[in-house]
Amino acid sequence: MTEHDSTIDFSRDVLQKSSQVPVLVDFWAPWCAPCRMLAPAIEAVARRFEGRVELVKVNTEEQPDIARQYGVQGIPNVKLFVQGSVADEFTGALPEPEIERWLDNALPSPYAEDVRLAAQLLEEGSSQKALELLEEVLEHEPGNQDAGVMLMKLKLFSDPAEAEQLAGMLEGKSELFDLCDAVRTLASVLGRSESDFPGNTVRETYIAAVKHLQNEDFDQALEGFIHVLKEDRYYDDDGSRKNCIAIFRFLGEEHPVTLRHRRAFDRSF
Repeated sequence: MTEHDSTIDFSRDVLQKSSQVPVLVDFWAPWCAPCRMLAPAIEAVARRFEGRVELVKVNTEEQPDIARQYGVQGIPNVKLFVQGSVADEFTGALPEPEIERWLDNALPSPYAEDVRLAAQLLEEGSSQKALELLEEVLEHEPGNQDAGVMLMKLKLFSDPAEAEQLAGMLEGKSELFDLCDAVRTLASVLGRSESDFPGNTVRETYIAAVKHLQNEDFDQALEGFIHVLKEDRYYDDDGSRKNCIAIFRFLGEEHPVTLRHRRAFDRSF
């Protein structure tokens, strides 16, 4: 459904409505040729997304205060409102396929609440319930990035091979590259058997660190890998250094475990 300028109450039809369903607002003016070019394309896209978004058209000549309030400097300007705030926007007359791609990425997932619940379950220690919920989300929405990342991190310690597969699917997102690379590194070492590790005076310490990692005891794992680094930097093809960096990236640079061990790691070379 498209709301047109003459019927618009911005507070009711955009701000309040967007708490129920995302609202796409097309800021335009009658004299604007690119606005006329954009209109049929954005209306066609809105029809294809019926039920997931509503389109509202705001004439900036008739409602200049609204345009100023939301920083409209050039038109056509399209803003996506979610929960009363601008979630994303673009300016200019984009082709229909580009509008569709933009909107598909900008719209919140219909499974966002399920993903939030899965995160809560993980915090409460209900890993199996979280895993089942995440798998169900990905069955319905394979491209759900938040669910994919959560499941990848969860699977790393129970099914390293599957975690590695998920990393391969997610690594195309530039902001996830380091995390996916870390998961691949850790999945590789977790998927090996003890007989795969070369004989050496540090072998037992290294294997113990891998076991601590398997049990998600990151403190002990890092202590073991850092000890191996000091004794034999190149053991297992520089494995200790690679594993330490992977753990730091997996946990995040501000995680307390990372902060506790980062200095010792940097001094171990």
